[in-house]
Amino acid sequence: MRITLIAVGTRGDVQPILALALGLKAAGMDVNFATHGNFESFVTRHGLPFSPLAGNPQELIHTDVVQGWLAGGRNPIEFARHFVKIAENLVQDVTRDTLAACQGTDAIIFTALGAAAFDVGEAMNVPVMGAGLQPITPTRAYPPMLSPVDVQLGSLANLLGHHAMLNLFYRPVAHHIKKWRKELGLKPHGFRGPFKRLYQERMPILYGYSPSVLPQPSDWPDWHRVTGYWFLDELQTWQPPADLLDFLAAGPPPVYVGFGSMSPRDPAMATEMVVEALQLAGQRGILLSGWAGLNKADLPDSIFQIDAAPHDWLFPKMAAVVHHGGAGTTAAGLRAGVPTVTTPFFSDQPFWGQRVRDLGVGPAPLPQKRMTAKRLAATMRRAVTDPGMRQRAAAIGAAIRQEDGVATAVSYIRNYLAQQ
Repeated sequence: MRITLIAVGTRGDVQPILALALGLKAAGMDVNFATHGNFESFVTRHGLPFSPLAGNPQELIHTDVVQGWLAGGRNPIEFARHFVKIAENLVQDVTRDTLAACQGTDAIIFTALGAAAFDVGEAMNVPVMGAGLQPITPTRAYPPMLSPVDVQLGSLANLLGHHAMLNLFYRPVAHHIKKWRKELGLKPHGFRGPFKRLYQERMPILYGYSPSVLPQPSDWPDWHRVTGYWFLDELQTWQPPADLLDFLAAGPPPVYVGFGSMSPRDPAMATEMVVEALQLAGQRGILLSGWAGLNKADLPDSIFQIDAAPHDWLFPKMAAVVHHGGAGTTAAGLRAGVPTVTTPFFSDQPFWGQRVRDLGVGPAPLPQKRMTAKRLAATMRRAVTDPGMRQRAAAIGAAIRQEDGVATAVSYIRNYLAQQ
């Protein structure tokens, strides 16, 4: 059985899918992994075949549209409209690369932004399955991701909002998908796009997050499953540098600050703000540079900068973690059992930040466009000193560590494919 996994997005989107792919390989399946070229070495060093997909998500984040929105000038609906517009050419290239990557496969697993795989699977007459890190299945239980986090909707409004969000992202590329399906010899979708058919054909969607963090709604179909997080642990291949070990041993647990694949418009100013916030909060800090470009040559002795470190090694050693609220980083922070401070930029980040607050394992989200050193310091201070918050974070972490999301997903995939 040869399975092709299509992963479109940033490192936080790709890494959990890679963990799922490795789980499938360990279960005896022949796995091919397709993602962007900048992740090729990341995939191949884990021993998986690699197929390239067009595009570089880091470059997309640096476009004027995205950076302008990060500065606070656009609402979520306008952002979605502009984001899909600038991504349209990328969608066309990824679509054709997806077809090439899936040649000779027996089944396809794809992420939401790689949804061209649905059409490819239909054309090739092979089973397809969705793999999500964020909930997109409509439900009455909670609002869709792009809803303002401080607005409480009723159950019917929640359900309608989910459908509206799916349509919001589908409409701008509907004409491209219609043309693409014609090239594949397929009939066009109806007005609602593929979403109605996903239900009619009972296409499975597996969600790689913890039911301890966001339980599966009772109104979901039983072929949409929350499995638990898909963690890719890299402790066996990584050794911490001596100066990092020395810093950790030299004082109380520090606060981690990093924005993952997100990139502030002015990294130097962001660094100054983070440094000031740590000092105002009276905390030692670990400052991650990463894609955000955070850098400062003359940091105080109380702050240590690193380019990268495995979250599963680093986060349990922290007093708290401060990050953008992406799905992958949120998962790692929650599993570590320490309080979380989210500073969301856009997309699903406010959603996960709100979930952190609702679980009582971190303060309310502090959006990047509202961040000041004083506000950031206050949220850090609360995360470190609130005993109830620390207890709840430890309990959530313990629950997540008892789960095996990869094993649960692999078992479902094997059973489903055996019945096809």
